[in-house]
Amino acid sequence: MRRFTTLLLCGLVAGNVFAAEPEQKTPVPTPVLITGRYTNSVPEPTVLIDGPNDTNIVRLVAAILERQHYAQLKFDDSMSSRFLDRFLDSFDNLHLYFIQSDLDEFERFRERLDNLTKAGDVTPARVIFNRFRLRLAQQYDYVQELLKNEKFEFKGDDRFLLDRKKAPRPRDLAEAKKLWRDRLRYEYLQEKLNKEKPEDIVKNLTKRYTRVLRMLNEYDNDDVLQVYLTALARVYDPHSEYMGKSESENFTMHMKLSLFGIGAMLQSEDGICKIKQLTPGGPAERSKKFKVDDRIVAVAQSNQPPVDVVDMKLNKVVELIRGPKDTEVRLTVIPVDATDPSVRKVISIIRDEIKLEDSAAKAKIFEMPLTGKSNGKAETIRLGVIDLPSFYSGDMDGRGNGEQKSPTVDVAKLLKKLMQENVAGVILDLRRNGGGSLPEAISLTGLFIKEGPIVQERSPDGKVFVDSDPDPIVFYDGPLIVLTSRFSASASEILAGALQDYDRALIVGDSVTHGKGTVQSLQQLQPIMRSYGLNPTKNPGSAKFTVRKFYRASGASTQLKGVAPDLVLPSVANLYEVGESSLENPLIWDTIMPAIYDRVNRVEPYVAELKKRSDQRLAKDADFAYIRGEMGRYQKIQAEKSVSLNEEVRLKEKKETDARTKARKKELAARPEPAGKVYDLTLKLADEPGLPAPTVRTNTTASVTNASRELKFVKDLKVPTEKIGVTPPTPALDPADPEDIADADVPGVDPTLDETRRILVDYIQLLSGKNGVTAIKRANN
Repeated sequence: MRRFTTLLLCGLVAGNVFAAEPEQKTPVPTPVLITGRYTNSVPEPTVLIDGPNDTNIVRLVAAILERQHYAQLKFDDSMSSRFLDRFLDSFDNLHLYFIQSDLDEFERFRERLDNLTKAGDVTPARVIFNRFRLRLAQQYDYVQELLKNEKFEFKGDDRFLLDRKKAPRPRDLAEAKKLWRDRLRYEYLQEKLNKEKPEDIVKNLTKRYTRVLRMLNEYDNDDVLQVYLTALARVYDPHSEYMGKSESENFTMHMKLSLFGIGAMLQSEDGICKIKQLTPGGPAERSKKFKVDDRIVAVAQSNQPPVDVVDMKLNKVVELIRGPKDTEVRLTVIPVDATDPSVRKVISIIRDEIKLEDSAAKAKIFEMPLTGKSNGKAETIRLGVIDLPSFYSGDMDGRGNGEQKSPTVDVAKLLKKLMQENVAGVILDLRRNGGGSLPEAISLTGLFIKEGPIVQERSPDGKVFVDSDPDPIVFYDGPLIVLTSRFSASASEILAGALQDYDRALIVGDSVTHGKGTVQSLQQLQPIMRSYGLNPTKNPGSAKFTVRKFYRASGASTQLKGVAPDLVLPSVANLYEVGESSLENPLIWDTIMPAIYDRVNRVEPYVAELKKRSDQRLAKDADFAYIRGEMGRYQKIQAEKSVSLNEEVRLKEKKETDARTKARKKELAARPEPAGKVYDLTLKLADEPGLPAPTVRTNTTASVTNASRELKFVKDLKVPTEKIGVTPPTPALDPADPEDIADADVPGVDPTLDETRRILVDYIQLLSGKNGVTAIKRANN
């Protein structure tokens, strides 16, 4: 029987985790951090007060991690020390804010966090967070003073260290101010190089620092508790965390690809909630009553009085707007086109389900010409590409309510359409797929093989479970390539590893996948509390923690090492410090006994020849020559680790970059239009007869380079921003982002997919006549 380990688990924690008496807590006063003169742009800091459920939440999460986590690590003084360091880095990961006297004061917690946490005492969290807010406020004051009084010069040999994660923290406030000034000079120079006027630079930087301080001052007790307990969980491994009520709901909605709301993305600007985007087809867009940049100042439920949301924390506004399907919410807005700022408009709207189709599977058909002619007629070939962004699941609440979302069903629908349109081979693109539901990964793998083991799982006690595909039917038996990247993780690696073990699909992509080979359980805390006779006053959230490790059918773990492709393509991502090996406290790679399965011998006989042909093309390909150049630049930047604060030097570097970008754009613009046709297929179009009109392909300039898209995705992995329904963008604690090494615009090209399609054509030709696989057609046939 197949075991679905990513279903929500609600089992009780062994032992009475509420038996211990809490230590006597020492009241900690919350200092006033911001003077009244800032209240027009920065709210007074939220006073952190114990929530009614905090003690039980803290004790329960600590017990779950100690007793149920795969690592089976005792929460002792050693773990307490690592916990403290991790919590400090949760706020000050670049070592810019806490000074030595802070560290000396916090040292009293180093070997006591285990006892305090088990007793439900979160005093250290408030003490440390309040000190961080104080340092941030001091930085804010100092930056305002510098922007007002200092004339920055950018001469000499000064350099700014971009990544201070391993650098020592400042000894005292004077040294901290020097670091703050250096950072501000770096940011000021960045703006100046972008040809901003001095007055605009001051305005932009003031808004940036104000936004960060505002966000920190809006942190409430629940936010700090979430960061604190997540820091504890991350000491066990990088994928364990505590999710409060809002985060837990967001996680579930992301997996379901739907939510109930009005269908708008919100953003807070200077304490005012603004509509930044309307979801196509959502209730807000359908109503025709909202516009982008409308400002929401109050929210009311049905016939209840309105609640003023000016200066309210954004996620609280989101919670007010979300609600059950078919219920009314009334929004008081200041229209973006209002000529008088006193104008208010009340809009009544009925909540509905918001479909998140952007995260669902989709496909393309490439109709490509082949070299040479047969009987004087040109030959063409059709290839299918299926893009699967995640292994979403529609039953994350375990209740089976509503319409189910299944990538297996969706991919099968797309495959059926591709086969109806006579594609000769298929590429399954998992480059952006960070994982998701394990059952879906297993069932989707089963579309391409007969029954057999897909993945093995080992529990903390050493027991091994085999998850198999029980269905002997092969839905698609044609040539198959799985395209992976450094960002293909978890369930993606299970699918790629299984199809590689079975020798069923050719794996192409970056040098290795992400390397996340662990299973997490999402445990709701509310049922456990109730089982002990506790009735939390609100949803206490969830603990997500690692309970098993994944192993391929061949016995090798996907943990840490990931899946190495059969054919590696050049990529800047191959040089990024991303993946499991770059995270703190990852579990080790190891092996177990292989399962019994039958290889189908579809790929291995052809790998050497496919690699030879691909290497010959790559040696002459202009796009990959450019990529290799970018790889060299990236390695140079990584080796230097810092950036010059000399304006003349930076201008020279910028001119070189601009010249290189200009040459690249010119070369792309001079290319002829790509031969062939492309047909875009959504799940809805897959149900309709025939094909839509071909997509118009031009060399129109895209907004970002492939490299910067990859960099953005790296950042998204670290700080995910759900663009679902009414969702606040996730703010960064840091006042400035690292320099983007690839921020220039270039025409949108995808050399990796282009070469993968050429590899697929080679593969089809090598397979031609074998296994009944051939789908080459001649023009005018």
